Amino acid sequence: MALDGAFVHKVLGELKTAIDCHIDKIYQPSRDELVFLLRKKGFQKRLFISAKSGAQRVHFTENKYENPSKPPMFCMLMRKYLLSARLIDILQPELERVITFVFSATSEMGDITEIRLVCELIGGKANIVLVNCEGKIIDALRRSDVETANRLILPGATYTLPERQEKLNPLNSNADKILSQAQKTSFLQAIDGFSPLICREIENSQDTKSGLEKIINDLKNETKPILILDKNGEPFDFTFTEISQYGNSFQNRIFESFSQLLDAFYTAKENILRVNTNAKDILKLINNLKNRTQKKLALRLQELKKCENREHLRIYGELIKANIFAIEKGASFAEVPNYYSENLETVRIPLDTSLSPQNNANKYFKEYKKTYTAEQTLKELTEKDRQELIYFDSVLDSIERASSLSDIAQIREELADGGYIKQHTHSKKQKEIQNEFKEYTSIEGYKILVGKNNKQNDSLTTVIASKQDLWFHVKNQPGSHVVVFCGTNEVSQETILKAALLAAQNSKAQNSSNVAVDYTPIKYVKKPKGAKAGMVIYTTNKTVYVTPKGEN
Repeated sequence: MALDGAFVHKVLGELKTAIDCHIDKIYQPSRDELVFLLRKKGFQKRLFISAKSGAQRVHFTENKYENPSKPPMFCMLMRKYLLSARLIDILQPELERVITFVFSATSEMGDITEIRLVCELIGGKANIVLVNCEGKIIDALRRSDVETANRLILPGATYTLPERQEKLNPLNSNADKILSQAQKTSFLQAIDGFSPLICREIENSQDTKSGLEKIINDLKNETKPILILDKNGEPFDFTFTEISQYGNSFQNRIFESFSQLLDAFYTAKENILRVNTNAKDILKLINNLKNRTQKKLALRLQELKKCENREHLRIYGELIKANIFAIEKGASFAEVPNYYSENLETVRIPLDTSLSPQNNANKYFKEYKKTYTAEQTLKELTEKDRQELIYFDSVLDSIERASSLSDIAQIREELADGGYIKQHTHSKKQKEIQNEFKEYTSIEGYKILVGKNNKQNDSLTTVIASKQDLWFHVKNQPGSHVVVFCGTNEVSQETILKAALLAAQNSKAQNSSNVAVDYTPIKYVKKPKGAKAGMVIYTTNKTVYVTPKGEN
């Protein structure tokens, strides 16, 4: 992620609007996070500070974080020293990933004193340190180990900034000097505060010097922050300057403020993490069930293949009956002409010496009937296995595209209804989980709904939509049901293509090209009796071909 010193410098510009604010409230929603409510006349914002590894940052937030009923000890310490304190300055040493909030506070003796809150946003070493006016550490979110630490972070120790590398600061170094230094090492080792993303952008510029000068100019002047989205529309990275190194593979989304961008980026990332964590057990369950079913299917297909070669059993029985008086009792075989062959060649039939010729014939007929019955049973079981595998693929596809905990809750409910997991009821009357379809609008103004899992697909297709509405689904692959609510009205080709694209994007074929999507009026879509959630059959369909390119 590109939370480098340069981006921190940009965020700092926004944070300075809070100078002269008083701290109205302080709470600690989790071990590594602090929230400060800042107020002054005409200004009220929540300041969010995170020292969480991989998500360290400082910015204003619109999110409402939970205030624990029992505040942690570090939060109590913050309240003791900073509650009602006035923010008088915000500092960043060079382009380091360190932000220092300078407060004017009242001591226990009633004296005005200076307190500093230092936010070190450095990778796995992120920390929040409270420092008094004499430069001594009051306490820190993470204390250092006396025996192993190169830098002592303990109450009473003198606070020192993290060791910085000797690099050129782009705010006060010209492009020629930076280029000269980069030729000896690399841009990453030469420039202070620039992430690998920014350094690659300079290296990929047609004119390296012009590219460098543009980025330095963007750093010094006002710019809009940019969120980089991957081909699936998921947040990938962020930056303060335009990025072209990914070509058309990635999209850019511009935000009005750096705080808004950080809020959006990390909220999305943390939501994905929560969803993935919550879905971990059912993902493992479905993969195990799928593997088990694939093995069962393979064994049953082998048995079925054996049953296909059963006709000789019936023929042996018939030939024994036809030559019963010519076969001696106790013989181990019989050589008789094969009346079922055009050439009437002699066939050698193995016999059970303990059985009479008649009983040997009956034995072959019995084996023939047994394999016939087994074949019919195996055909039913293999078809059931195939349907199970199709269903498991649809569930895995739903889990992969789940974007919220409610999506996962619906998938759990679906699996419980199907008997794959136990139903956990927290009360006699469990609250029904509401459907949250993806919703779009066509060029003519028709509403388009997209199901996000099998339960939603069933509800959308069999309950909500009318018989005249148009139904879309990617051909022969797991995916969402998509419905255009057009009634009996004519639908344009643009709307058909838009709905088909949505069906392709919300399917297992989302990364493919030239994807076949079937569509038909709802009245031709039927759910067979006993079919699993999301499973339907349809007729009278047409097909269009589209190439998914991310969400519309």
